[in-house]
Amino acid sequence: MNCNSEGKRVAVKYFSDDWPTNNAKLAFEKFVFNKTVKANARTEAEITLLDNNIIIYKFVQDLHFFVTGGDDENELILASVLQGFFDAVTLLLRSNVDKREALENLDLILLCLDEIVDGGMILETNGPLIAEKVTSHSLDADAPLSEQTLTQAWATAREHLTRTLLK
Repeated sequence: MNCNSEGKRVAVKYFSDDWPTNNAKLAFEKFVFNKTVKANARTEAEITLLDNNIIIYKFVQDLHFFVTGGDDENELILASVLQGFFDAVTLLLRSNVDKREALENLDLILLCLDEIVDGGMILETNGPLIAEKVTSHSLDADAPLSEQTLTQAWATAREHLTRTLLK
């Protein structure tokens, strides 16, 4: 979950039916926000247990980052998910991690979530690798190589090579 400093959702992805309706999800998000808002989680992630849910959270500028899991989940794994997500977002937003940049690049943030977790299964926690995968998804393969970043150019070349080999 990613929300602004007023507790309003910026991006969120659920993998549990514990909150079956949107109202239930919003109530849970508000509860978590209200319980953590006074914490000083700006330099390092903090951890808490709320209603049988482990909450790992970190605040940056006017954004609050949260990863939650059941009380039977491993806190270190959840913390690595949060750190990987935060690192990827920081790279993709070119270190301008704030609400305005997040909203302008919401597609990249949602792609980050997709690269990290699929159906509740953790796929990747390495921030730079997540950012690279997101970048390769969002590049325009038809753009001239001179207008692409090095990572995009490599991804384009790799994609063309793969298509050539599969023919």
